Amino acid sequence: MEVKYIRVLATGGTIAGTAGSAMRRDYVPGQIGIEQLLSEVAGLGISAELVGEQFASIGSEDITPAIWARLHHACKCALADDNCLGIIITHGTDTAEETAFLFDQTLPTSKPIILVGAMRAADAVGSDGLRNFANAVQVANDPASGGRGVLLVMSDNIFAARDVRKARTEGMEAFRGFPRGPVGHVTPNSLEWFGPPWREGEGARFAFHETMPKVSILFAYAGMSADDVALALAGGTAGLVLAGFGHGTAPQPVRAALATAAAQGVPVVRSTRVDEGLVDREPDDDTMGFIAARALGPPKARILLQLLLANGITDPVRAQEAFDRR
Repeated sequence: MEVKYIRVLATGGTIAGTAGSAMRRDYVPGQIGIEQLLSEVAGLGISAELVGEQFASIGSEDITPAIWARLHHACKCALADDNCLGIIITHGTDTAEETAFLFDQTLPTSKPIILVGAMRAADAVGSDGLRNFANAVQVANDPASGGRGVLLVMSDNIFAARDVRKARTEGMEAFRGFPRGPVGHVTPNSLEWFGPPWREGEGARFAFHETMPKVSILFAYAGMSADDVALALAGGTAGLVLAGFGHGTAPQPVRAALATAAAQGVPVVRSTRVDEGLVDREPDDDTMGFIAARALGPPKARILLQLLLANGITDPVRAQEAFDRR
């Protein structure tokens, strides 16, 4: 009889970080290997077979397309294995939302894929890593976790990849979800979903590409000039995301430069630097050729635009449909 298992793919991050002192604020991420982590987890009495592999030992600010490609391939292999119940990726919190969203768009939803991290190093007072990991196992072990896309588990909350973002630099409640908050609540011995699966039976929305087109994010600021657009275009960007004021706005000279870029075939997405809120279409978007990011903040808008370009989708109307889709 084949043993059912959960695949654990480790990349480092704070969940594997150490400071050498329980009272130190600073620490080095990615110091605990997957075997040590799984050994500590075994001491918790979790009744699940965990099979681990170390992919990187980094802070997630250093995640690269090459690591993404290796992780993505490992996920595809695990999803194809009938004995694999689900996948857990240990990950630093800084770019967890980007990895989660990229994989959410490029992997099928048949089995749970969960990212998990920590806000305190493994040897810090009140470290949250083991609890978060135990919660992730609880989610990966639940058949009802499939059909929800990629998920992120932190601080007893379950977030959908499209919604989640890191909203605080420290503290246990560092992640928030928009437009939905958490889609479920989990502890090491309980799990409650707040609604039914929303992507049941759905395949990958886009093909994964190891190399994707360059897309630049332009952060709006008072006194911003069109030079910022020109510099991005001169650097070879294939698409632009505006992290605009409020509802995705920018000074008029910048908007004019962005409209010129769009007319020349460089897709332009209007997002916002504001922490929370929708960026809906406005009348000028049709004439200027802009795409509205809707609920996606700049980092995820950038990834989605990269995927669209990599898959040959450049028409603003088709691109807008992808940004509108949940």
